[in-house]
Amino acid sequence: MGKASANNVKSDKEAAKPAAKKDENKDFQYIVRIANKDLNGERPIPLALSDLKGIGLRLGYAIAERLNLQPTKKIGELKEDEIEKLKEYVENKEYDLPDWLLNHRREPVTGKNLNLVTTDLDVQVQEDINLMKKIRSYKGIRHEKGKKVRGQRTRSNGRRGLSIGVVRKKE
Repeated sequence: MGKASANNVKSDKEAAKPAAKKDENKDFQYIVRIANKDLNGERPIPLALSDLKGIGLRLGYAIAERLNLQPTKKIGELKEDEIEKLKEYVENKEYDLPDWLLNHRREPVTGKNLNLVTTDLDVQVQEDINLMKKIRSYKGIRHEKGKKVRGQRTRSNGRRGLSIGVVRKKE
């Protein structure tokens, strides 16, 4: 009889644990929306931010440190005001971080160092390519022709299109 009552006590304790855990997670958000993208609330702040195009893991850690947030804390555990502060900081293009950490340094029109995210980054990259094409720079011409831009080999690699096989010299 003693064993049966001990088992009942254990099962009662185990049953109480999940209920307590659910009570702790009342404010937990499983999806957090930042910069028009849904982020997984179960991931730590830097990892969740790295899901945004234009923010890597290192920048995610830097943003968490700048806003005095624990990098190990899950993004879904943040309070509403902390999430708003994070949204505002990420969507702001001018970060108060070192220049080498940003993805669009010395912007041609204003000369400022920016970090662009999501569609802003896509649009800016396309504008930069169009500017190179317009001014007929070497990189712009390579972009127009669909060739490799960054100095890679083209003789034996990256073949696509109509050519079939290797062209041999006639003897």
